[in-house]
Amino acid sequence: AAAALAAGATRAALPAAALKPMLATPAAAAFDRDGWLFELKYDGIRLCVVRHGRAAPRLRARSGRDVTAQFPEIAAAAAHLPCDDFAIDGELIALDQRGAGSFETLQTRLGLTRPRDAARGVAAVPLQLFAFDLLGVAGCDVRRLPTTARKALLARLVPARGVIRFVDHLERRGLAFFAAAAEHDVEGILAKRADAPYRSGLRSRDWLKVKRPRQRAFAVVGFVPGKGSRAPLGALMLAHPEDGGWRHVGNVGSGLSAAQIDALLPVLRAAQRPTPAFAIGAEPLPRGAVFVEPHLRAEVRYTERTARGMLRQPVLLGVAPAGPTELGDDAAADVDAAAPAPAAAAKRRATRADAPRVALSNLDKVFWPADGTTKGDLLAYYDAIWPHIAPYLRDRPVTLTRYPDGIDGKSFFQKHVPPFVPDWMPTCRVDDIEYFLCNERDALRYVINLGAIPLHIGSARRQHLDRPDWSILDLDPKGAPRRHVIAVARHAHALLAALGAPHVIKTSGQEGLHILLPLAGTLTHDDARALAEVLARLIAADLPAIATVARPLGARHGKVYLDFLQNGAGKTIAAPFTVRPRPGAPVSTPLAWREVTARLDPARHTIRTVPARVARRGDPFAAVLGASIDVAAVLAALRGRLAE
Repeated sequence: AAAALAAGATRAALPAAALKPMLATPAAAAFDRDGWLFELKYDGIRLCVVRHGRAAPRLRARSGRDVTAQFPEIAAAAAHLPCDDFAIDGELIALDQRGAGSFETLQTRLGLTRPRDAARGVAAVPLQLFAFDLLGVAGCDVRRLPTTARKALLARLVPARGVIRFVDHLERRGLAFFAAAAEHDVEGILAKRADAPYRSGLRSRDWLKVKRPRQRAFAVVGFVPGKGSRAPLGALMLAHPEDGGWRHVGNVGSGLSAAQIDALLPVLRAAQRPTPAFAIGAEPLPRGAVFVEPHLRAEVRYTERTARGMLRQPVLLGVAPAGPTELGDDAAADVDAAAPAPAAAAKRRATRADAPRVALSNLDKVFWPADGTTKGDLLAYYDAIWPHIAPYLRDRPVTLTRYPDGIDGKSFFQKHVPPFVPDWMPTCRVDDIEYFLCNERDALRYVINLGAIPLHIGSARRQHLDRPDWSILDLDPKGAPRRHVIAVARHAHALLAALGAPHVIKTSGQEGLHILLPLAGTLTHDDARALAEVLARLIAADLPAIATVARPLGARHGKVYLDFLQNGAGKTIAAPFTVRPRPGAPVSTPLAWREVTARLDPARHTIRTVPARVARRGDPFAAVLGASIDVAAVLAALRGRLAE
């Protein structure tokens, strides 16, 4: 409130009319001048988020209708904003795989009006509210403040990432920003005067919409009747060539004048045919459709193509006779209607040719809702940790667990490499399964971009799948207190040190701990499991009150389970430095033994802390890939220990 008053706001409640959003005026051209702010425009629907005092936040559509029950995740996120009184203007967005707003995806949520259906839709189609303006806050009407002041206040209220996120902006360089938006398939930009007030419910030249329509020529393959004066011809049916035939891509009626209808009808009727020329799309066919030979070329401007290839918001620019060879051979012929000069277009094509092998997508999608951690944060972590995780991943078949909608959404295991992976992706066949290999940074980026969070690896490399690099003892608490896990780990450390056996430890990324002994391929999988079993039974015998080798959960009685069965051909563990799908984004983190004390809290090791930690301390786990234990000496010492 103090910041709003200092900026010149008035202490007043917002009238109901203030909640009718300001509307953008379409612009004739992009702006590139001082005194303007430029924001990305996404394809969504406008929402006003309102909260008065301690009451629950409410969501209002542009019409004023209350839609709170329809989008419960937005209302829940608004309840956590650090203010009890506000009115925010924003755009409700469903991000697609490219990280751009997809109205087609959003539509699947718009039809879910009943609370029960809306609750199911939250997991199926996660939404975000992109907050770009502020009407009121803390009892102050801020609409008269300049745009820059309102956005400065909004930035203090709304986080940069999360279900509700602040929409940042650029000052100046609007043309360059528009070109970048077009390059990334964003709908366009908004140009706003930096010193303008907010005018509820009005269009203004102070707030300009600069859209990026696309333009392409399509074949006319039919027409459908209209209404009234346009009853004989309401829209043209369009198609483009695909797989040696034609694909229907929708109908266009906007832009079709009375004079064009009169001129086209005789030509269309003369080209009439009994069946459609296209074999793909248009299911079901439009009622009353009349099919024609594809002898006409329609130049069409539109905003985007849906996942099924249909045109959104098409506008007819003109029709002329043309042969099919003039219409291109696939959808790649789409061009920006606001495309730059040919030289700039050539430069952009060259840039695309030099683009990285992995096209990252949906970077702003929230994977950890409790703290707003995104898929982009996850990718940034794996990118930073690559030099340290690479030795453990190299040449090991990787099993993924994919969370395409974050940790609260559905998940699934994936061993098989899908058929659509690029040719450069390294893989490895084991029996009848083709596995991923993360032998290079781009391969890791690729699998994480698929929505994978944890990476599970086996103990053997592809060159020697029958010879493991380690034997593992998994300390699984399943309800046992952490102090008991620490006590068991310390006892195992003392035992192995007395046996002269090198060993390392890491967090599982959950509540357990993993103790590994380096083998360097000197044992078989069965021998590695037998070694771990002997150690587990010794420890359980030494600590019967807190440790057990009983596998059934009901037989453990709250004790730490010493799991030696994680050894074996085909068995996997969470890779060192892999992220786990739990609140806080914890990481399976290598530890020094001096850290294994009562103060150890595995939850502190997360994607936000581990890169700096390993840069500062190094990797104490690397010894597991080094020299092997002296198996004969350890077994002799164990025989002596068992004889005591």
